[in-house]
Amino acid sequence: MELKSKHILGIRDMSAEDIIHILNTTKEMKKIVLSDKKRVPYLQGKTVVTLFYENSTRTRLSFELAAKYMGANAANISASGSSVAKGETLIDTGRTIDVMGTDIIVIRHSMSGAPHLLSKNISASVINAGDGMNEHPTQALLDMFTIYEKRGSLEGMRIAIVGDIYHSRVARSNIWGMTKLGAEVCIAGPRTLMPKEIEKTGAKVFDSIQEAIIDADVVMSLRIQLERQKSGLFPSPREYSKFFGLDEKRVKLAKPDVLIMHPGPVNKGLEISSAVAEGDKSVIDEQVTNGVAVRMALLYLLTGGKEIADIN
Repeated sequence: MELKSKHILGIRDMSAEDIIHILNTTKEMKKIVLSDKKRVPYLQGKTVVTLFYENSTRTRLSFELAAKYMGANAANISASGSSVAKGETLIDTGRTIDVMGTDIIVIRHSMSGAPHLLSKNISASVINAGDGMNEHPTQALLDMFTIYEKRGSLEGMRIAIVGDIYHSRVARSNIWGMTKLGAEVCIAGPRTLMPKEIEKTGAKVFDSIQEAIIDADVVMSLRIQLERQKSGLFPSPREYSKFFGLDEKRVKLAKPDVLIMHPGPVNKGLEISSAVAEGDKSVIDEQVTNGVAVRMALLYLLTGGKEIADIN
């Protein structure tokens, strides 16, 4: 089974069948991540370039490790250290990378739609590693895989996503993906951090974090994106934590076996307490591990990977 597109630009237009195919492929890739032998030849002769116009640790490193674990040639470009700093356009930069024989370009950009624009102007496959406040498809895929691996399915699950919904491309991608897989997604956050007409995504909106997480199977706390904030969106970090922070008392409203998630990096003591982030219900570290496996799966599938049965 091949993916319907040669690019990974977003979850919004991805079919449930493609999502499940990616998650099942990720299962096999995780075996490699956890093995003593992390060098396999599935992408031998392929070239992957990460092009990041925004800072990143987890996403960028996981893509680079994924490429290297699969035997690909991997290179990275940061905007500050490239011809972008000299005024070169995104399309010109992309074409330059493309004609060097690159197979996949992984791009993170502050402008929504930048990966889509790039994909229309080059031959290589494009993977969106986060574009503005639009989408972050690979983060959503690793989040869905984390749940899929733990529970076997997302069908009928109640998933609460709480915090800075407005600035969160992670939230948007997760809402679209999780609802496609049959989950009920409940969101909560300050009204000043809630996008208009967010209900049209299929999510249920609540004014309080308590209402959103009652009987939840999964609770995902979102990072307060201080770098994107404008003044006045909430009175103070202390007040935000008081009304919307995820602490041990609020976690008790969810199901006893609830999974606690966070896309990282974590502002402990602000959106989530240290006790919850590091507690026995937390799968935050596993999300990071799964990020490498998901990105391996995407690189594998976009370069014409064999059937899953042929991997073993």
